[in-house]
Amino acid sequence: MKSALVVAAVAVAVVVVAAVFGTRGPGNAAEARAAGAPWTFAAPMSQRRSYIAAAELDGHIYAAGGMVGETGRFLSVFQRFNPAANDWVTLTPLPDPTRAAAGAALDGKVYVFGGQTGGGVTDRVLAYDVAKGEWENRAPLPRPLFNEAAVAMDGKIYVLGGFSGGKELRSVYVYDPASDSWTESVPMPIPNHTFGAVAFQGGIWTFGGRRGEETLRDVFIFAPATETWRAGPTMPKPMELNGTAVSGAEIHTIWEHTYQIYDARTGAWSQGPEPLVPRHGLKAFAIDGTLYAVGGCTTELHDSQVVEARNIAIR
Repeated sequence: MKSALVVAAVAVAVVVVAAVFGTRGPGNAAEARAAGAPWTFAAPMSQRRSYIAAAELDGHIYAAGGMVGETGRFLSVFQRFNPAANDWVTLTPLPDPTRAAAGAALDGKVYVFGGQTGGGVTDRVLAYDVAKGEWENRAPLPRPLFNEAAVAMDGKIYVLGGFSGGKELRSVYVYDPASDSWTESVPMPIPNHTFGAVAFQGGIWTFGGRRGEETLRDVFIFAPATETWRAGPTMPKPMELNGTAVSGAEIHTIWEHTYQIYDARTGAWSQGPEPLVPRHGLKAFAIDGTLYAVGGCTTELHDSQVVEARNIAIR
C-alpha cells in the first residue's frame, strides 16, 4: 500500500511540473536552478520508449527505435529534437522495429548499429543521410550485437562491447565510413555491456555497465592513437544503462536516481541533482550549455517520453 502511495505521489508531482515547464523550453532550466529545482522539462518525444539508438548531429538530437517496456514491443519511430525550437520532428522510420542498438553521427549521417529486431540480434548497420532524408544499408558489423556503445572520433566510429551469443563482449570494432569497412582493435579490459561511452580529451571513456549480475563502477579509457587501454577515475556509485555526455571539462552520467559528474580540472566526482523522473535506458546529450536526458524506463518499469533539461553552462 505504501509503495502504491509513493508511486501515485511521484506521478502527481511529474504531472504538475510538466504542466508548469513542459512547453516553456530548455531555456528555463536556468530559472529552475535559481529556484532550487535544477531540472526542468523540455518537449517530450511523441512515443514512450527506452533502449533507443541516439546521436547528436549539428546541434540536434536524433532518436531511433527503442521499445515499450511494459509490452516488449520494438519500435521503428525516428525523430529529431531541435533544442532551439524545443520541438520534435518525425522522420523516415527505421526499416524494421529495433531496440538496444547503438547510435552515432558523423559527416551528415546518423548511424544505427546492430540491436534486436523481430528476427533476433542483428549485425545490420544503417545510415540515415540527413540531406536526403533516407536510410541506407552499410557494411554489417563483424558479428550481431546489442547493448553495445558507439562513439564517433577522428573520422571513424568505434563500436565497443555489447552482448551476443549469451555473453558480454570485450570487442572493439572500428568502422571507416570512407571505405565502408570494419577493422578490429584492442579489446576492452573486461567484458561489458549497457555502459556509457563518450569521446573526451583525445580518448574514448567508458562508464559502468554490467557483467553477469554485477553493476559496475569501472571507468576505462581507450587511446585510439596507440590502441591502448588504461583505468580511469572509478565512479563513486555503480551504474548501468546510463546516459552519458561531455560538456567542456566535465562528464555527466545519469542512471535512475543517480547523477554523477566528473570534473577533469580537479580529477574529482560529485553528485548532481536527482532527475525529476528517475530512469534507466536513457540517453544524455550536452548542447550549448544545456544537458538533456532523453527517454528511458522508470524505476516502476514504465517507459517514458520525458525529456529533461538542465543548465550546466554556469558552474
